[in-house]
Amino acid sequence: MVRFATQRRDKILAMIREDGQAKVADLSRIFKVTEVTIRQDLERLEQAGYVRREHGGAILNQDRNDIGELQLVNRQNMDAKQAIAAEAVKLINDGDIVILDSGTTTTEIAKLLKGFSNLHVITNALNIAMMLGNERGIDLSVTGGEFKSPTLSLTGDKAAQYFEGIHADKTFLATAGISLKSGLTYPSLSDLVVKKAMIESADTVYLVADSTKIGKSSFASLGALSMIDYIITDSYITEEERKILVDFELKHIIANIK
Repeated sequence: MVRFATQRRDKILAMIREDGQAKVADLSRIFKVTEVTIRQDLERLEQAGYVRREHGGAILNQDRNDIGELQLVNRQNMDAKQAIAAEAVKLINDGDIVILDSGTTTTEIAKLLKGFSNLHVITNALNIAMMLGNERGIDLSVTGGEFKSPTLSLTGDKAAQYFEGIHADKTFLATAGISLKSGLTYPSLSDLVVKKAMIESADTVYLVADSTKIGKSSFASLGALSMIDYIITDSYITEEERKILVDFELKHIIANIK
């Protein structure tokens, strides 16, 4: 029972880290436990310093300077993410219409887009929008939607609806986990409709994911790995992880970390 409670709290924390907040009633429904149990979980997470409880739920205990300065919370494995971004940019051509998902790796891609001409970028990430908004040679479009402070992104049905009738050459998609059983997984249900819309709008879909994501499963499943065309990952990938990609017949590009 203790192990299950710990696993549930880990998943709750992952959801709050992704969305910035969560409601007791929603968590009770998702995890099929009583609201009393959820309140106890949130109390434990608050005691550990991860969240701050508010009426009806909890919010992420986040540095407000990160939001004001448009800094992403997750800055782990940055050497791998920068290497992946360098490989991804090689696939972008002048004149392309490109969808950039929110996330740390896609942010690194955005940093490398200076100097392109006649490039159209569509994104749901406010930090990427601010980064590229004044770049000559880049036309920028930003989705609507609900704001999530930890990922500086716009999400939900409104964000997904933006892509109706949109045709892009390439989508660069982020993920929280790549699972043998569940496929592409994410901490938040609200993101699933947006990711699906991005995939359906592009001719070619590149999943940009550092090797720590392979074999990892998050809370919500988007669908099978067959939804994407390529994965770009890093050279820390193990033979076992590479076998997962081969077993799924997933084309992959390995970025060498310097």
